[in-house]
Amino acid sequence: MALEIERKFRVSSDAWRAEVRRSTLLRQGYLANTARASVRVRVDEQRGWLSVKAMRTGTTRDEYEVQIPLSDAREMLERLCEGLPIEKWRHIVEHGGRQWEIDEFLAENAGLVIAELELESEDAAFERPAWLGREVTHEERYYNVRLSERPFRHWPENLVASR
Repeated sequence: MALEIERKFRVSSDAWRAEVRRSTLLRQGYLANTARASVRVRVDEQRGWLSVKAMRTGTTRDEYEVQIPLSDAREMLERLCEGLPIEKWRHIVEHGGRQWEIDEFLAENAGLVIAELELESEDAAFERPAWLGREVTHEERYYNVRLSERPFRHWPENLVASR
């Protein structure tokens, strides 16, 4: 079984930008979303992937991912996906001997920046960067599949702030 053990955090400042090693523009959409799993297609400039993730809130979730032809992935994104596409810059940051993925969302999710860290176990220790904010691992609204259904800009607290 393929397991992903991941923790998610909001970021509290832009200080992480000084530590970026590389950045990739990602676009993804959801082919299916059920109570048990979501099926996602994702592309970057050179590759495509198909992923199945368990719809379970928490640190550890089943995840299966395979690379597919880029042309197929792009067609699926355009023709088959439900909800809004997710567009984001994924920045890779090395900190404390670990690789962080900082997702800087675009379009309807602009303004949302999430730091993710994959771990070898749920209780694995890691150094907390100064730019790391509140943990949101257990908040389903921060899952990408949920952001495609209800984007960050449409959250009640953001609607009030934009008026």
